[in-house]
Amino acid sequence: QVQLVESGGGLVQTGDSPRLSCAASGRTFSNYGMGWFRQAPGKEREFVATISSSGIRTYYADSVKGRFTISRDNAKSTVYLQMNSLKPEDTAVYYCAARTKVTSVQSRNQYDYWGQGTQVTVSS
Repeated sequence: QVQLVESGGGLVQTGDSPRLSCAASGRTFSNYGMGWFRQAPGKEREFVATISSSGIRTYYADSVKGRFTISRDNAKSTVYLQMNSLKPEDTAVYYCAARTKVTSVQSRNQYDYWGQGTQVTVSS
């Protein structure tokens, strides 16, 4: 089992640059690729970004490319999502997730463990 706990959400202003963190415990963090997803009210959970277990490879949704950056610190068992130039449409609950699979990494089905989520609300 892998336990994931997100933090760093809250109420922010348009254009702000908060950073989300996701702390992992339970198993060897460096064995897992990590991802961030988000779910807005009334919408399905959607892919945001993912990073390989080594941290070398990253992949982003078009909607956040160039604004968000995913990174990880394997020594701290933590993955981060730096969010820049936030927009009201970025408002959602943000979830981190862990996977061992290395294909179709933008699909929710490829992730084995999920955190409880952290709310990010962007006011205009």
